[in-house]
Amino acid sequence: MKNGLEDYYVIKNNKKLRYGYTTGSCAAAAAKAAARMLLTGEKVENIDLMTPKGILLHLEILDIHQGTEEVSCAVRKDGGDDPDATHGLLVYAAVCKKKESGVDIDGGRGVGRVTKKGLEQPVGAAAINKMPRTMIREAVEDVADAFGYVGGFSVVISIPGGEEVAKKTFNPRLGIIGGISVLGTSGIVVPMSEDALIASIHAEMRLRKESGDYLLVTPGNYGAAFVSTYPDVDVENSVKCSNYVGETLDYAVNLGIKGILFVADIGKFIKVSGGIMNTHSRCADSRAELMTAAAIRAGADLETAKRLLETITTVEAIGILKEKNLLEKTMAEIIPRVHYYLQHRIGEAFPTEAILFSNEHGFLGETEGAQEMLQHFRTGKNEGGTT
Repeated sequence: MKNGLEDYYVIKNNKKLRYGYTTGSCAAAAAKAAARMLLTGEKVENIDLMTPKGILLHLEILDIHQGTEEVSCAVRKDGGDDPDATHGLLVYAAVCKKKESGVDIDGGRGVGRVTKKGLEQPVGAAAINKMPRTMIREAVEDVADAFGYVGGFSVVISIPGGEEVAKKTFNPRLGIIGGISVLGTSGIVVPMSEDALIASIHAEMRLRKESGDYLLVTPGNYGAAFVSTYPDVDVENSVKCSNYVGETLDYAVNLGIKGILFVADIGKFIKVSGGIMNTHSRCADSRAELMTAAAIRAGADLETAKRLLETITTVEAIGILKEKNLLEKTMAEIIPRVHYYLQHRIGEAFPTEAILFSNEHGFLGETEGAQEMLQHFRTGKNEGGTT
């Protein structure tokens, strides 16, 4: 069956990648079909859904259970050619009538539940975001209008298998337990989109803001592991920014953050010393060049510079700098430049500091105010941004 996305795709790395649709679209389509079956008694095997992006979907309705008081059915999630952990899951909607007007929306099995402040939904609510809730409500209200029904609906969204999939997502770190979130702002999944990842980073930042005005940020697991070696530092409340250093700084300004301490592997942040704010290799890979430039400023000779330019990894480059007794002087060139570009991104909005390390070589250096800012993240010290 054609779903309406046959003509929608992007070209990346010379490959044609097809669009998909979100869990929010699945939930809304299933709710729409279930509401129609509940009001008419007829079986609905296909349903149309207009997404917020303006693309009309034609979706197959699966696993139908019709009763006089409740109808449930499902739509299978299709993430297109996006690397999507929820691809293939069945998203169910169980719909029943209620006398009061309005639409009550809740989550069942496999849909997470919010346990911490700072997320889009309040504590205790199902992790069904604002746009999917709007889509679900409008879908069942359209059915009610079409058939002259003036009562309300209760809708429960369930995603069997969501509990396991949630372990592969940011949800546990965000305080969403028991399943995945029902997401999507456009109803459509654009393959390899960075928007979803950036949105999850923003959500984690909002959550951390609830417990203090200072953020401890690491690009990934190595940074979190290195932070854990510092006594009494609350690494569980750190934020992982992945490659999105610039986006993290921009959003921190929007949140009113008072300071950020980055703890990062030199392999990522050597790029920041050149003003590169997205550290993914597809955006820029000038690690050897930047390391060599810093080493030359620190006194490296031509032979050493040539060796550094031939390195593939920063681990290899640091080995050469150690061999030439240039590591400390080179880091003294790199660290101020990292600090300059972090501050340049945000102006005078708040102070930034950084601690740099190598997973193999350990601590490499830090900005002047790093240790002072680190005190904000000692256990129990980030209350309202005070030490």
